[in-house]
Amino acid sequence: MNATDTILSYLDDQDEKLFYIAKDIWDHPQIALEETYASKLLSDELAEAGFTIEHGVGQMETAFVASWGSGKPIIGILGEYDALPGLSQDLATQITPLEEGGPGHGCGHNLFGTACFGAAMALKTAMEAEGIAGTIRFYGCPAEETLVGKTFMARDGVFDDLDAALSWHPGETNGVWAGSSLAMNSFKVNFHGVASHAGVAPEMGRSALDGAMLMDVGVNYLREHTIQESRIHSVITSGGQAPNVVPAYAQIWYFVRAPRRDQVEEIYARMLDIAKGAALMSGTTYDIDFVTGCYELLSNRVISNILLEKMKGVDDLRFSDQERAFAKELQQSFPTGSLDHAFERAKASTPDPVDSSEIEDPLWERVLPHHQDAGISPGSTEVGDVSQITPTGQLRTTCWPLGTPPHSWQTVASSGSSIGFKGMLFAAKGLALTAYDLMTKPELLAAAQAEFEQDQQGRKYVSPLPDGTVPH
Repeated sequence: MNATDTILSYLDDQDEKLFYIAKDIWDHPQIALEETYASKLLSDELAEAGFTIEHGVGQMETAFVASWGSGKPIIGILGEYDALPGLSQDLATQITPLEEGGPGHGCGHNLFGTACFGAAMALKTAMEAEGIAGTIRFYGCPAEETLVGKTFMARDGVFDDLDAALSWHPGETNGVWAGSSLAMNSFKVNFHGVASHAGVAPEMGRSALDGAMLMDVGVNYLREHTIQESRIHSVITSGGQAPNVVPAYAQIWYFVRAPRRDQVEEIYARMLDIAKGAALMSGTTYDIDFVTGCYELLSNRVISNILLEKMKGVDDLRFSDQERAFAKELQQSFPTGSLDHAFERAKASTPDPVDSSEIEDPLWERVLPHHQDAGISPGSTEVGDVSQITPTGQLRTTCWPLGTPPHSWQTVASSGSSIGFKGMLFAAKGLALTAYDLMTKPELLAAAQAEFEQDQQGRKYVSPLPDGTVPH
């Protein structure tokens, strides 16, 4: 039996166990930095299989690194397992919370971490069978939804000795994520004023809310003078408790995004000046709570092409009539335009022809080739930080019906069903086969690393986190 057969046979033989683990994590959803159940479940399984476990990396209780083997090359597989607040949902095609207001896996991370676990185990099995030297690293990455986990792990150097890294994400089509993403800063500005009776003695008060609102006015004017591709979004998380009390405290929370890290830093510096001006105008003081920041994604074309080759070679994702019926019923609940938008997005993502009739298929099985220059996603991911340290590739597989709204109860329902589990198994196969090639074919790894060095042009990774920042 060759290595490909060993890997595929292992994953097919272990499908029930992998489905059980994914469902178990789905049944116990926990939000960012609180993922004790999934972290323990996966780390215990890896420890039992002979991996050495380092817990609490990056100052995060639920982050861990599992290592097996010795020597070079060192191939990392990035796993995630955090849920989203307020998305509790049963396996149903109507809104049916299991816990009112509770969390749910609205981004499919119950599948994410489990597929990466399966890939690491399959790779280990093949390496043992053939006596192959090298090191497998499984990274238990918490708090992806808040863009915290990998950023703090990267700051603490846990990816520094990797030769390459692999990741994936559940989705609505099968292919490779070959584009980039936006770099980002997440920070809160706390304004501190003086409380007073707003009617009787307003002159005695200094409104922290005025500071927050004046800052937002200034930021709105700033938008006219930033690059076209930048994004700034905000919410006021605290603005006072009663109209007749001058608020002594207010907080406004910002995300600022741009295609490159240096562009984010430039806009961020100008926003800090605006905060200073808002405090002067309102007679308040302020401080900055820097939550997190991340780099843009640097996709490695060599690894992307290997991922595509392996996915097309396997090509065994098949959905049943019952699963298609469930998916069709879920689609009936999608917001107007979701399906059309998803179909156009899928067509734009691939150079292959896509027939208009394919919009009728709720579950896409075929693997879509990617454009070599895939553009920039308007979202952000802290996989970007890993990609600035080592050559990194990602794939996606069909785990949801076409048009599924991200971060929705529909995503939760599909991620806990056999639809999600089948997509997860397909992802594990693509990851494991690609990791094996990177582990055993020095010319491929060398090509990926040469591309990485050329793209970086001598730049070294510098953490976006200010000194003293802690995960929260």
